[in-house]
Amino acid sequence: MFPAIKPQVLVAVGLAACVTYSLRLGGLLLASRFPRSGRFRRGMDALPGALLFSLVLPSIVAEGVWGLMAAALTAIVVLRTRNTLAAMLCGMLVIFAVRKMGL
Repeated sequence: MFPAIKPQVLVAVGLAACVTYSLRLGGLLLASRFPRSGRFRRGMDALPGALLFSLVLPSIVAEGVWGLMAAALTAIVVLRTRNTLAAMLCGMLVIFAVRKMGL
């Protein structure tokens, strides 16, 4: 009925689980040594936004002028409404419409 699982697969999954767990545990242990205030703390607080920006910026640039307009609309909607989902949907709608019209 079900094919037998090869031992190599079980070993690979087990090793992947061990590596993942050790990385998470190492991060928690290392984080306890970092300062909880000052410049380092402010830098760590800004990190998620910087990472998000570095992931989104290439897509905006790849879309050209329409990408910039979609990003601007997204920023305006999120600043006005404080609704991130609505803002993302507005930006995606601009890109969808532009692609559908072939501009």
